Amino acid sequence: MKKSFVLALCVLLTAALTLTGCTGTPAASADAASGAGDNVLTVAMECSYAPYNWTQPDNSNGAAPIKDSPDYAYGYDVMMAQHIAEKLGMELEIVKLDWDSLVPAVQSGTVDCVIAGQSITADRLQSVDFTTPYYYASIVALAKADGPYANAASVADLAGATCTSQINTVWYDACLPQIENANILPAQETAPAMLVALESGRCDLVVTDMPTAMAACVAYSDFVLLDFTGKDGNFEVSDEEINIGISVKKGNAELLDQINGVLAELTVEDFTQMMDQAIAAQPLSN
Repeated sequence: MKKSFVLALCVLLTAALTLTGCTGTPAASADAASGAGDNVLTVAMECSYAPYNWTQPDNSNGAAPIKDSPDYAYGYDVMMAQHIAEKLGMELEIVKLDWDSLVPAVQSGTVDCVIAGQSITADRLQSVDFTTPYYYASIVALAKADGPYANAASVADLAGATCTSQINTVWYDACLPQIENANILPAQETAPAMLVALESGRCDLVVTDMPTAMAACVAYSDFVLLDFTGKDGNFEVSDEEINIGISVKKGNAELLDQINGVLAELTVEDFTQMMDQAIAAQPLSN
């Protein structure tokens, strides 16, 4: 009888230990998947969208290494990521992804956040949460200095233009259709591809944001920037379409609050100064 009791007790203890191990494992996996507890801020970006972010072969100007790559990333987004990581006392890890892979990476928990020049649109807010803006980017157009639209003073003056922009952006989805009788070409996969399309003559103009256009004019001396801001003939966009934010996984209130706390300490002048530094440092400007 005593022997049977001891045997039964051992079985119960073994089962209890087994159950404890099972309940602990998923929790640890969840932490690992979200980046919690590892003191590393994993940030995704294209690394090909100057002046927000780009790839370079060395760590000049304080560029950050790209995960699983011999290259480095730099630009406004990297500078901002470095500032946030430093303020939070975390190590920074940069992950290079295609534009269309950024939101899914946040949703899956593969990365902690995306800092990649994303507009805070209602559509994106259905998939991810956004911080307060870390930049405010007005919408402009780029044309060739010797082209038919170089002197355009409003969107109406762009009528009939052959144009394009980057895929899945406000520029392509909302702005190009505002040009009367526009010949809208297929969207370009990246911002550099969009600029190459203009430089090569495949289109008359592209629509983008102010920082991208300013950087492009440094790299391409034959580009002219068309800014209709403050005019009746400007592109019609909402505040959400020009406010640039950092996206995190839905429900990750802790990280969202932490990043917002860092951004609250910065001013619009701080953003402008940092962007000016990024434009000056971009590879094609040297």
